[in-house]
Amino acid sequence: MKVKLALFFLLVFSAIDSHSQSDSETVSYLKQFRVDYKRSMIEKNPGLLSVYYSSTIRLMPEFQKTIVGKNNALLFQRLFCDRFEVKEYERTEVEIHDLKSKVLEIGMFTMKVKLMNTIHNITGKYFNIWDKSTGGTLLLETEAWNYNHKIDFGDQLKFNEVPVVDVAMASHVPINDNISFELAALNSFIEAIVSSHDPKLWLQLYTDDGMFCYSGNPIKKGKKDLGEFFIEHCKDLPVFEKLSVRNDHIDHLGEFIIEYASHVAVIRSGDFSGVFTGKDLAIWRREKDGSLKIFRHIGMYD
Repeated sequence: MKVKLALFFLLVFSAIDSHSQSDSETVSYLKQFRVDYKRSMIEKNPGLLSVYYSSTIRLMPEFQKTIVGKNNALLFQRLFCDRFEVKEYERTEVEIHDLKSKVLEIGMFTMKVKLMNTIHNITGKYFNIWDKSTGGTLLLETEAWNYNHKIDFGDQLKFNEVPVVDVAMASHVPINDNISFELAALNSFIEAIVSSHDPKLWLQLYTDDGMFCYSGNPIKKGKKDLGEFFIEHCKDLPVFEKLSVRNDHIDHLGEFIIEYASHVAVIRSGDFSGVFTGKDLAIWRREKDGSLKIFRHIGMYD
């Protein structure tokens, strides 16, 4: 009986901890968004999301370049619903963090979709960043997501009718203050770490409770999980003839810093070579010793 009670309280306190930095009203609002998001997919009604979207919302999907603006975001959602018949859809919150003027929600999703008489079961994870500086009303300003497994119909998840921003080729944040300088230095170090396939140094970029949501993989969290992932991941990396990591927007929130970054990779593997671009959303945290480490991180290929 004591063991069962201990387990019960452990589960309760674990659930509470995920909300420890967010008030009940925020938690309820985000829950309603998840409900309406599911409805929008099942009922093919993206208009349900309009009230939640910032006018400058940024979508960062896998397989497509960055989408900016409410109208473009709703167009993307409409075209998705036109192409796919969504049989089932669920979103599950993993954690919510109050970042003062922003709120970060990380979650997982599952969906069963029909495409050309074929049923696909898809799982993935998402980062939503909400802005709460406009009169107390939360508006979704960023949504980034990728998938937990290989997708063999990625070309169907790209919609050429939607205007996009090729962030990897666009102008980036000028290095004109301490934070932009620090992040530029760290990104240069990331280029060297990844290019040299060094899992031990890669791991040191993350906080002890850090999380990385990498494409084609489930969520990795904590030093042990991340360490094992980077060791295996580095074994499969190609030769990087050139790797450039830069950012196009930085939100300095005090203890936390939100960085919108992109990369251009010129790679070679055997007889294959190519140029690839991608985008990243990283939440850095200032540690007690003054160091800046990655607290939460998700990456998407274009």
